[in-house]
Amino acid sequence: MALGKDYAGQNCSIARALEVVGERWTLLIIRDAFFGVRRFSDFLAHLDCPRAVLSGRLQTLVESGVLTKRLGEYTLTESGRELWPIVYMLGQWGGRHFSADGPTRVLVHAECGTPIDPAGDCPPCGVPGVPPTDLEVHTVPGRDLRDDPVARALRSPHRLLEPLPVRP
Repeated sequence: MALGKDYAGQNCSIARALEVVGERWTLLIIRDAFFGVRRFSDFLAHLDCPRAVLSGRLQTLVESGVLTKRLGEYTLTESGRELWPIVYMLGQWGGRHFSADGPTRVLVHAECGTPIDPAGDCPPCGVPGVPPTDLEVHTVPGRDLRDDPVARALRSPHRLLEPLPVRP
């Protein structure tokens, strides 16, 4: 029997959320949108995702209200920004259980320059759940082996959600 493509019959908010964000590549697209990736070509270069798959995932995210598309650029909506704690915690969990080398990137509270803790808080400032607009992404030297335009742009500290200055 073929595996179904949806969670029909599941009266569950997690199942309904997975209809939008549960397909392969989708959370990585959302992660990159938090990093400031805006253009289709930049998502494509950084993710190495098949073009048709990326197009379909972006369309689903726009139709579901997670992203908006304007003048050829994709940005997170307020609904999409609400996914930040999930994206952050999934990264933390993956780093603890599936990454022997440690993180590729560190998130720093822009206000004080301190890395946030595993819960997403800034203990020195006493700020719980630092919002993505107050975070900078820093690449750990020698950990990101990719050499696409997005990876190169992320080698310089960059505030989340601001457009990433990607150059070919």
